[in-house]
Amino acid sequence: MAEIVQRRKLYQEVLDRLMERIRTGEIAPGAQLPSERELMEIYGVGRPAIREALQTLERSGIVEIVHGERARVVVPTAERLIAQIAGGAMHLLRTQPDMLEHLKHARMFLETGTARMAAERATEEDVARLQLKVAQQRASMVNLEEFIERDMAFHREIAQISGNPIFPSIVESLFRWAGEYYRPLVRAPGAEELTLAEHQRIVDAIGARDGDAAAEAMRAHLSRANELYRTLIRT
Repeated sequence: MAEIVQRRKLYQEVLDRLMERIRTGEIAPGAQLPSERELMEIYGVGRPAIREALQTLERSGIVEIVHGERARVVVPTAERLIAQIAGGAMHLLRTQPDMLEHLKHARMFLETGTARMAAERATEEDVARLQLKVAQQRASMVNLEEFIERDMAFHREIAQISGNPIFPSIVESLFRWAGEYYRPLVRAPGAEELTLAEHQRIVDAIGARDGDAAAEAMRAHLSRANELYRTLIRT
């Protein structure tokens, strides 16, 4: 039986060659790619193939394209990597609601771990920054959007203390991906004070360098939020 070989589109050939140049460092992170006209001459193809290849690289987060400028290779960071999957993650949550439970379990696992690590590694300056985050969140209680941003910043700060740049990016992403489900929790009567009190218990445990207590305080905090979410859904 004959096997049909699919003919590759021109832009895919251009894409492969550009990717190889980026992979080998010939075009380094932060550097600009040749202009569209130069790429057309180098690869002997028309403008549509070049543009489609560049747009594919942009969608993959490998280059950024600013109108009127040549495409530039993105400097890779953990934040950029996580941001690349944000759209897909939100689509997954909207179309498969059961995935929210898996997301909450993943967040519980990660954040109890980062709280424990923070207790083991935090300096006095780290603890002072966490105290400041709690104070800033308390001051933002009159503004729901700012309160939620301060909430996220608190959780990110704990993950930051781990020293692993991937953890804060994932913590922030998990927080934002569940954001549309989170707002009813904050609007619930007394939820702000509960959140602040729970955050303070986490900080106190980290300040005492008690990893078990920090992990348990974080577990209780996230469990309470999860249970409140289920209560609101039932009512």
